Amino acid sequence: MEFLIEYGYIGVFIASFLAATVLPFSSEVVLTGVLLAGATYWPCMISATIGNFLGGMTCYWLGMLGKVEWIERYLKLDPVKVKRVQDWIQHKGSWMAFFVFLPGIGDFIAVALGFLRANIWIVAISMLAGKAIRYWIWMEFVYKIQGLF
Repeated sequence: MEFLIEYGYIGVFIASFLAATVLPFSSEVVLTGVLLAGATYWPCMISATIGNFLGGMTCYWLGMLGKVEWIERYLKLDPVKVKRVQDWIQHKGSWMAFFVFLPGIGDFIAVALGFLRANIWIVAISMLAGKAIRYWIWMEFVYKIQGLF
């Protein structure tokens, strides 16, 4: 972690990217360390958000490597029901990408959205918004705590 903190904004970007993949990693630790070292607010916000967004989209693209036929064949699900779920995901369900920032389940949501071929534009916009709000809240929290000391 110290290695990434020393790299400043690039370290925040790398940590955020890794945290958004299936690797267990905390970007908040690196982001907090960089902020407490005196980094500027907006470059940190942009580095964290873009890194985490690209990591989340990587999970989405990994999901797209899967084939929907696998669900039918290996889970023995009715193809009509699978198609109905896929249609819902492609339209209304794509907004679930907003919640990809959630720890523990966010990566699986991104992979599932890719696997079920959710609308990439809605996924991208929702995911970017969710991740930006997450880092905005975290950074405000760090600044409030920093003001106490």
